[in-house]
Amino acid sequence: MHDFHGRVLLLTGANGDIGRAVARHFFEQGAFLVLAGHDQTSMAAFGASLTGDANRIATLGMDASDPNDSARAVALAEDRFGGIDFLVPLAGVYLAQPIATMTVEQWRHVQSVNLDGVFYICQRSIRSLREGSAIVIVSSIGAHRGAFCNAHYAASKGGLLSFTRSLARELGPRSRVNAVSPGIIETSMTTELIRTRGAESIEQTPLRRLGRPEEVASAIAFLCSDAASFVTGETLHLNGGLYMG
Repeated sequence: MHDFHGRVLLLTGANGDIGRAVARHFFEQGAFLVLAGHDQTSMAAFGASLTGDANRIATLGMDASDPNDSARAVALAEDRFGGIDFLVPLAGVYLAQPIATMTVEQWRHVQSVNLDGVFYICQRSIRSLREGSAIVIVSSIGAHRGAFCNAHYAASKGGLLSFTRSLARELGPRSRVNAVSPGIIETSMTTELIRTRGAESIEQTPLRRLGRPEEVASAIAFLCSDAASFVTGETLHLNGGLYMG
């Protein structure tokens, strides 16, 4: 496990299954948390459910596609805890739609949250990032092998891979920037995908199972930790062997 005592995590999309797993992992390792989610009420309730020192947690409602909300999240981290050590922009949407019938509005909505939203929070965090800080961006297996009926999602996640490498070059040596690319993880967001294609995916996966949110959280923590102190601009795959790049 990693010692994050006295260090500050800013996490968006914190009310999703993976987001909650990341928050719990970092909290258990002593970090201060700034948790941003779309629903302020449920976000605050989740923050209150973490046992321990409530003074280590700050929550806010946030629309990831709104640059002003990103600025508010960064300001909260500054005001409450004095800066940011770890930034994990997890907010995202996953919608199924064949490209032949995809509307411009559907395309733009996915890009505005998954790609634009990561740009907003990362850019606005730069001046608040402390020496030795780390950013972990969450891409997807779909960015590497394509996504069936999710071209807008795959495109947004593919953009994040290039964005990760560019940030790593611009923000080093003060900050490291890496990405994780999960495969199919058992969450509320993937319920329909698992219902329709879960068995097929498991059969194609060497480890013969789906992933768990806690496994993604563990990988993110590793990339934030001193154990990855010489790792930047890289992508860590978490898919049980379903895709080997």
